[in-house]
Formats: sequence, structure tokens, C-alpha cells
Amino acid sequence: MAGQQFQYDDSGNTFFYFLTSFVGLIVIPATYYLWPRDQNAEQIRLKNIRKVYGRCMWYRLRLLKPQPNIIPTVKKIVLLAGWALFLFLAYKVSKTDREYQEYNPYEVLNLDPGATVAEIKKQYRLLSLKYHPDKGGDEVMFMRIAKAYAALTDEESRKNWEEFGNPDGPQATSFGIALPAWIVDQKNSILVLLVYGLAFMVILPVVVGSWWYRSIRYSGDQILIRTTQIYTYFVYKTRNMDMKRLIMVLAGASEFDPQYNKDATSRPTDNILIPQLIREIGSINLKKNEPPLTCPYSLKARVLLLSHLARMKIPETLEEDQQFMLKKCPALLQEMVNVICQLIIMARSREEREFRAPTLASLENCMKLSQMAVQGLQQFKSPLLQLPHIEEDNLRRVSNHKKYKIKTIQDLVSLKESDRHNLLHFLEDEKYEEVMAVLGSFPYVTMDIKSQVLDDEDSNNITVGSLVTVLVKLTRQTMAEVFEKEQSICAAEEQPAEDGEAVVKEDEEEVSDKGSDSEEEETNRESQSEKDDGSDRDSDREQDEKQNKDDEAEKQEWWWLYIADRKEQTLISMPYHVCTLKDTEEVELKFPAPGKPGNYQYTVFLRSDSYMGLDQIKPLKLEVHEAKPVPENHPQWDTAIEGDEDQEDSEGFEDSFEEEEEEEEGDD
Repeated sequence: MAGQQFQYDDSGNTFFYFLTSFVGLIVIPATYYLWPRDQNAEQIRLKNIRKVYGRCMWYRLRLLKPQPNIIPTVKKIVLLAGWALFLFLAYKVSKTDREYQEYNPYEVLNLDPGATVAEIKKQYRLLSLKYHPDKGGDEVMFMRIAKAYAALTDEESRKNWEEFGNPDGPQATSFGIALPAWIVDQKNSILVLLVYGLAFMVILPVVVGSWWYRSIRYSGDQILIRTTQIYTYFVYKTRNMDMKRLIMVLAGASEFDPQYNKDATSRPTDNILIPQLIREIGSINLKKNEPPLTCPYSLKARVLLLSHLARMKIPETLEEDQQFMLKKCPALLQEMVNVICQLIIMARSREEREFRAPTLASLENCMKLSQMAVQGLQQFKSPLLQLPHIEEDNLRRVSNHKKYKIKTIQDLVSLKESDRHNLLHFLEDEKYEEVMAVLGSFPYVTMDIKSQVLDDEDSNNITVGSLVTVLVKLTRQTMAEVFEKEQSICAAEEQPAEDGEAVVKEDEEEVSDKGSDSEEEETNRESQSEKDDGSDRDSDREQDEKQNKDDEAEKQEWWWLYIADRKEQTLISMPYHVCTLKDTEEVELKFPAPGKPGNYQYTVFLRSDSYMGLDQIKPLKLEVHEAKPVPENHPQWDTAIEGDEDQEDSEGFEDSFEEEEEEEEGDD
């Protein structure tokens, strides 16, 4: 373009600005995401919480000492080298003088603005003697001095300087490029083209292709699409899956296949160790030929899962493979739950009798298997085995006690402190404290449900075909808080109480003796009163959560919330995955009302994915009425009726006007 010039940075000064910004954009986020964590600090933190979470699966996975690995050291060296380069470039930029400044002839001649002509001539003579080329001076500096002298003494040069900022008049528009001129030099053209070709024709396509290949292989939940297809096929094929069949299908995931997942491993020793474990387990079906459920990788995953549920000791060479498999189980089971729900929805949307939906038992077995995998327990084992130091040999002392007969976690919590200590007298004091610490960390969740019809004049009146919304309020506490209530009750019993206090004390004793149902009602009332009194306690809890943010992220369990008809064994509302329950949370479960009026008995289920024996069940009664008849006249139609009347009035007025005109013509 005319009047424009592109100038490259021959000196290389402005290039440092570009290079510094480029290196900073890479080094700063790379340090945040790639800097290795301090493994020693992590091990110390895990050691401090071992008493409470020693039996949890996530704790055992975190406690595994990392093998010597050179990758963290290489990351640190590369990141430190990047920071050294960034600081060096920043130092160079800070030392670079600004070359593009506004032209000022007074500064060139070292004069103050407003100097007289005599002073300008005198200063010019002095500087000319110093910088004249004939006397060994600087030719470039002499030209600048002469140009500045002309700008201040010559009338035309002075006018150009005042109007255009340059004694020579208007200059061509220049665009600076913060790149050195050697980049566009013809001598280096082959090298530059080679770099461009490597970056845009090799590296960029490889990165985009890798991302695209991974995106089409995995679903949004980072599950292999092939795994979802396998689960869909076998869930549809086996409508009612028992626990053995479910474990078999779960182990068929492609995540365990080295062909589709590079993290999965297959060792030559598996051909010896896996058959030995099969003989010890003794209840694995190997006759059916159902690929991929009978492939070697699937059989290995199934054996490792069964040995984990049986709490068997396995060889050290298989422990790493077992931990890898257990890490994948929660996400895979959630994917299987999603597949079952999708098939149920498809079955409801189709009228074909051949397309049968999976049973409710299949869905609940998936949820139960998640609890079993986390706790390392078989299906019908006592939930008391989740506690430390409670093993098969001493479990009978607890569950078959003549006086207490403890079967569940809730039964153990409902006991008084003295009774619990007498029941677990076979444990040493230190072990007993560990049991109480773990028991106190267990969640205690209560539900408060309310059904209504939204967007209706009468929200409490449920009619045929209406959309029912069940509002479920979940309140989460810990068993330790239940212990504190119990201790406060015991302290109140020991003190002399007045008549009114005695009544309250008896009510609290009845609540503690009844069990989980009465405790749920008490917790709901307390949570409601706390909400009415203010948010001081909630703010304290939020501060505590912020202090323990890292630990809570690991300790937090997840829940499934859904509504089912236990009599018909059908799913009424799709499971809602509750992943953020800390104190309280409200969930809306929506489903269409039945097609016939009457009374219906449903059940609201809250199932944990991490703990056995802590599921919550609440009955839900619905009274469905006939739908209201469609009204013939509605207030919203009044406007249309008034318009019709106005139209009729106008038509009558026109008829009368025409009659009057005819009478007048007859008179004429």
C-alpha cells in the first residue's frame, strides 16, 4: 500500500517483548498444572487420618508408596529452566531503551524549550565542533544536530516540525513487527519454511488428530464407547441380573483390556496366578462362551474383584492390577446404572411387547455392588465388618449377644456409651477408640419428602396425568454428632431436673430407643429450627469445610435417590445422582401421575455408593383424583365475548341506519 512501510526489528530489542510474553504464557500455567506435589507431605497427611479412614478404599489407594519415578524430576528441571529463561528475557526487556520517542529538537541540542536564537546558534557551534566528521566526530550525531538546528532556525523546517512532528514534513506510515529481519531474509527462507511446515503440517495435525481420536472413543463421563456398547448388549440380553452375572458383565469393560486401554497390563505370570485364585474362590462360571466376558482380560478382572470382595490375600504382582481395577469400578457401575435407566426409558416409549425393560433388581444390584467394591465385602456379609478390628471371628460376639443383638450400624449407634463399651469389651482401649472414630465418621442422612404438582392452581391436588414433583430434603450429619446428643442426654439424666425438663428427657430417651425412623424426624425438626434461628451455625460449618477442603473432597460419598413401586417392582422416577451432599440439599424428583385415580403406595430410596447398611427408605402415598373437566366458559375468553357483542351492536346499528335511509327515500 502507498505511504506504508513495514519495519523489522534489526536490533532485536522489540523481539524480546514478544518472546517474553510468549514464554510467560507457557511457563505460568504449566507450573500451576504440572508442578509435582510434595509426596512426603501427602504421606504425613495420610498418616494423621489413618485412624479414621484406614479401611476406606480411597485411603488405601492413596497410601500406596509411589515407585521411584524420574518423571517428576524431569518436570521440575524443565519448569525451572523455563522460569530462568522467562526471568532472563524480562531482565533484557527492562534494560532495553525506548527507541520510539517523540522528536524534540531542543532535547537533541540539550537546550531548554523556549531558548533564544542566539542560544541555539551558540549551542549548535559548540556541538558542531565536537561531532563534526572532519574532526573525528560522529557523523550520525552531527546529522541529528544539523536537523535539529534547522528545525529551530529555518522557517519551513520549523513549520513542518510544529504540524507533522518532523522537520522533513509528513512521513510514510510505518508498522513495526517485533521479529528480527533475518526471519524474512532470503538466505534463511528454507529454514523458516521448514519450521512452519513442521509446526502446522505435522505437530498441529497430530495434536488435533489425537484429541479427535480420543474424543470419539470416550463418552462424556470418560468411559469407552465400546464399554457402553458391551453393557447395553448384556443388560438388554439379561433382563434380571443377579450379583454373579453383574460382576461378570462389569469385568467385561474394555477399560481392563490392554488392546483398548494402555494403562491395563497383562503379564505372563497371570497364566499361573489367576488359575490358582480361581481354585481358591471355587465359584466362577467358565463354561459359557460369551466374548468378551470370557476373554482373558475379563476373567482376570472378575477374579481380582471376587478376591477383593472375599478379602483374600493375593500375590504382590497382582495387587497393582487389582487397585487399578477397583479405581475403575465406581465410574463403570455408574455407567451401567445409566444404561439400565436408558433401556427403561426406551421400553416405556415403545409399545412393542418384545422390548422388555431391565428389572428394578438389576438397578439396585448395581448400587449394592458399588458399596461392596468400596468396602471389600460380599453381598450378604454383616455391615459391621466395615469397622476396623471387627472380623469374622469376633463378629459373633457382637451380633449374637444375648442382651443387645446388634445387626446393623444403626443398632450399634443407638446404644449408650456404657453398653457399647461392654459389648466391645474384647477390644483393647486403643482399638476401641479406633472403632469409635471410624463409626463416628459414618454419615447419618435423613430425608424429608413432600409431593406436589407445580404450575397448578391447587398444588396439593394430584390429578390423572399431571406432573408430580416430589421435593426431597436431605440432611447429612455424622454418627459422631449422634454420639454428642447421646452424651448430652446422659448428662441431663444425671443432673436434677425440673418437671418440664423431665418430660423433655423422656421424649429424648424414646427417640434414642426407637432407632433410625424417630431419629430422622428429630433431625428434620432440628434442622428446621436451626434454619429459623439464623445462619450463624451454618457459617461456622462453612468455615470448617473451607479449612478441611482437601480432605472433604476425598471423604465425600455419593448417593442415588429415586422412587420405586416395591409391589410392582417398577421404577417410578429415574435415579438422581447426589454428588454434593455436605450438610443439606434439596432434590426434585419428577414423574407423571398414574393414568387411573386411586391411592398409590410408592417408596423413596436413598442408596449410598460407599457404605453398606446406611440406605434410607421412606414411604410415599399418593392420592390421585380425576382430572378436572375442560370449562366451556373461561374468564380469559371474556375479551373475545365482548368483541362479539360489539360486533353484533355495530351490525344492528348498520341495519337501523339502512332502514332510516329507506324511509327517507319513500317520503321524498
